[in-house]
Parts: sequence; C-alpha cells; structure tokens
Amino acid sequence: MLDRDHQGNRMLRIGHKGADLLAPGNTRASFDAALAAGVDMIEFDVLPAPGATRELLMAHDYEHVAGAETLRDGLAHLAGPSFAGVGFDVDLKLPGYETPVIDELIHKGLLERSLISSMYLGSLGLLRGLHPDLRLGWSVPRVRRDYTARWWSMPAAHGMLAVGRRVLPARAARALRIGLCDAIMAQWRLVTPALVAAVRGAQGELFVWTVDDAAQIAELERIGVTGVITNDPRLFGDRGDRGDPGERGKPGDRSPTVAAGGALRQAAVKPGGAVKPGGAVKPGGAVKPGGAVKPGGS
Repeated sequence: MLDRDHQGNRMLRIGHKGADLLAPGNTRASFDAALAAGVDMIEFDVLPAPGATRELLMAHDYEHVAGAETLRDGLAHLAGPSFAGVGFDVDLKLPGYETPVIDELIHKGLLERSLISSMYLGSLGLLRGLHPDLRLGWSVPRVRRDYTARWWSMPAAHGMLAVGRRVLPARAARALRIGLCDAIMAQWRLVTPALVAAVRGAQGELFVWTVDDAAQIAELERIGVTGVITNDPRLFGDRGDRGDPGERGKPGDRSPTVAAGGALRQAAVKPGGAVKPGGAVKPGGAVKPGGAVKPGGS
C-alpha cells in the first residue's frame, strides 16, 4: 500500500471514482483516465445490487446502478499490469457486505494495495476483527447531501461544521490510537491544521475529499495532508510520472481562504471543472447505532 513516506514525503494524488470529471465515475474508462493522469491511488465505490442477487457493483448510489460495472469485472481490470504501481481506496457505501468485498480483493491479489474506507464504525470494527492488518479509513462526516448549498439549511450547516472542526481532531486521534482505523478520510470543509497535527500525532494518515481546485490542493499539501482526492487528477500538475510531485496550481487560480476555525474554503474552479457537493453536517462524523443506511459521502 502506498503511503506518503514511500513517495518521498510527497502528497499522494488520488482520483475520485477514477477521474469522474474526465469519464463517468467507477468505470474502466474513468480508471484509465486516472492512470493516464499519473495518480498514485484510485478511489472507487462499492454497493450491493438491489434485489435478491446482491451482486457487488462499482457504484456510488442507487441512482447510478443501471449498467454499473460489477466489482469482479472492475477488479479484473485494475489487476492488470498497467495498474501495477497504483493503490486503491475501496469505499464501502453501506454496511453488511464487508466480507465478500475482501474476498474479491484477495482473489484478485489487490488486498495489500488497498485501503478500505467507510463512514460506518461498525464496518470498520468488523473488518479489524477479521483482518487485523487491513488498512482502514474512517470517512467523515456521514452525510447524504450538501446542506451548505441550500439557503434554508446553510446557517445550521455552518454551525455544525464549526462544531465538527473543533471536536474532530480529538475524535480522530482516539480512533487512530485504539486501532479502529489507520486513516481519516475527511471532507475538505473539516480539514484544519489542528486535524493535521492530531492525525500525525496519532501516527495516522489524513486523506481529503473531494477537492477540485488546484490552489486548494497546493495548500493542503503545504499543511501536510497525506493525500487529496479529486474528480480531475489533471489539477495535480502536468507531469504524469507517479514518482514526481509535479507542479501545483496554475496562474490565475485564487489562493484558498481560511474560514473560522482554520478550515479551508474551496477556491475558484478550473474552467470546465464543476465542483460536486460534499457538505458536512454531523460533528466529527459520529455514527449512531442503528442509523440510516442510505449511501452518502464522497
């Protein structure tokens, strides 16, 4: 599995659903586009198919399962020689199918190159018990939509974000120290220097989703995050070799601003590159037992 130390302390470049802005996400074409852009890792989503078959699909939500790649076929593609130097973030959108996903990764010889992420603490606990050496990432916060995009929910959402930025560093450090996870997968609105320091102090990794702005990516690298997940891996720079950090940003990009509590704000978007919502509501991504199991997040 790739980590920042293995890359000469360079921030890891991760393609969201492959390269979702360049080709439909969670498809072979998207994975190929991410590879061509020189990513270190590819993030993809896994859901069980609706109905009785429960076949595992590469899909973010149930609105996009029609024609979705099966996990088995998608992994067969990613197990090819072209992807030999690439790691994977396997994002489980719901609990309840952890073991068959791991079985497929083992069957394709990809488990050691994979980090398994989930918003559900129960899934992480189950996986830790079954596979103590498995690399696990806790995705925060657990949300279904971007509540900051609606005027009527914006004040409450920003209030909850402020609380989340205060409490997340301690919660993340504790989760890392007790071995529940090895990495924190944080939505960019929750990222602060305090979170970076807390994760680093707990010997963990911090991955940030989903950032579609070159200047913000450069700022995240400056403050020391482990990796950034983007829909457009071209924003990492023009140089495609995974052993070189490349250049960050482009002339004309605005620098990111800092919100209350030290959190980054998404800056100007590169022309043609729409930003996908990924708001935050629950402080620190806390998961309540018996909570809703609708897919959400990145």
